[in-house]
Amino acid sequence: MKSIKSYLLIISVFTLLTSCSSLVPKTEVVATKNYVVLTKKVQQIKPIVLAAKALATEDGKDFGNFKVIICGKTVTDLTDKELIAEYLEMAKKNNVTLVACGFSLKKFKVSPDSIPKEIEVVDNGILYNFQLQKSGYISIEL
Repeated sequence: MKSIKSYLLIISVFTLLTSCSSLVPKTEVVATKNYVVLTKKVQQIKPIVLAAKALATEDGKDFGNFKVIICGKTVTDLTDKELIAEYLEMAKKNNVTLVACGFSLKKFKVSPDSIPKEIEVVDNGILYNFQLQKSGYISIEL
């Protein structure tokens, strides 16, 4: 008789616990989504920004940062104010940060002072890309 009472007590406690846990609202933890694209062609900025715009809509409040790192010889195009103006406006409008690779600037003898102030300069674009990936950024290279 004692074992039946113990068994019934265990079942009652179990039932009570499982029914109470269903009363607690379940919260979904969603991390902010950050993106980085490494490109070697300035002309790719437009489709990259369009992708950022679509992801911002798709991600909603979970959309974080979107960075475009420009490396290679195309950094010389960053000095062409007329060419880069459209890309700067698009990037600003869509909360996209443009970043120039300092290593590429040095290699192709482009002074950081000759590119628009809206473009961030980092020492090494490839290293910066890896560091962003380590901190959780989703990354592609074009």
